[in-house]
Amino acid sequence: MQFTRKLVPAIVGGLILSTACSVSLAEVKTINIAQQYGISYLPLLVMKDQQLLKKQAKKDGLGDVEVNWARFAGGNVMNDAILSGDLHFASGGVGPFVTLWAKTKGNMDVKGVTAMNAMPLMLTTRNPNVKTLKDFTEKDRIALPAVKVSIQAITLQMAAEQTFGKGQQNKLDALTVTQSHPDGMAALLSGSSEINSHFTSPPYQYIELKDPRVHMVLNSYDVTGGPHTFNIVWATQKFADQNPKTYKAFVEAFNQAIDFINKDPRAAAQLYVDVTKQKEPVEFYLDILKSPDVEFTTTPKNVMKFVDFMYSIKFIQKKPDSWKDLFFPNMHDKAGS
Repeated sequence: MQFTRKLVPAIVGGLILSTACSVSLAEVKTINIAQQYGISYLPLLVMKDQQLLKKQAKKDGLGDVEVNWARFAGGNVMNDAILSGDLHFASGGVGPFVTLWAKTKGNMDVKGVTAMNAMPLMLTTRNPNVKTLKDFTEKDRIALPAVKVSIQAITLQMAAEQTFGKGQQNKLDALTVTQSHPDGMAALLSGSSEINSHFTSPPYQYIELKDPRVHMVLNSYDVTGGPHTFNIVWATQKFADQNPKTYKAFVEAFNQAIDFINKDPRAAAQLYVDVTKQKEPVEFYLDILKSPDVEFTTTPKNVMKFVDFMYSIKFIQKKPDSWKDLFFPNMHDKAGS
């Protein structure tokens, strides 16, 4: 009996310790993911439609997880959500991602989970007098996802510096207006809005260019000297550390979505039309997916050109030594730039 009395506290203590450990190691059962508008987010649409993350999580022993999908108009709003902890995986352009990486380095440590694609961004206009950036006047208005922060805004600043000279990167900022891609396109094509130009992305730029009143002023590939990553998925170091299996399941599910798009672009185009209820035919989106300028890839391309520029104009105060510093280790075996 004396032995039993001594043993009971030890057993109870062990159970308490075991329970505490299991709680601390428990991973999230609800995963919150956000995306924006456009065909560039097709991998996430595939993941959602085919429930790839739910299936992968179950396969990896995480049981039945709930996946919530949100849609934001711009990366700046998404960054607020991930900082508050309401969002686990954010997605958007290089500009908002790099901004948050620099802002959180040494504290929350936001890093890239994966690149999503490489595709050109086009500045279009219905103003027949605007052929180059030098032709814009104070009467013009350029819609883009987030003034000063979005990848379109950063690219416009890069192009302004190349066109007008060092220190002139903000020359066209006063003309820019924050609008979601669909709203910006609607304003441009209405013909009546003060917004007569739009720095956007696929498919919106290609829909706009079908209108005979609209022409292209700038292609982002010309600014960066070649193909560049458009979208990235990012998360906090804390989330990745506390939820390693969930993080791994997300990466594997995302890779499955990329493989699906590249192996069967027609099925991917059909999925995009079905999910988003677009008016254009499947062939229109299939042409975009088959364009030599459009690539769905997890390898970062020319990301450091944006980083170098943002650091040079003091938009960010910290600079990575290489592109690998921006991403979690699962990305480090890729031939990025």
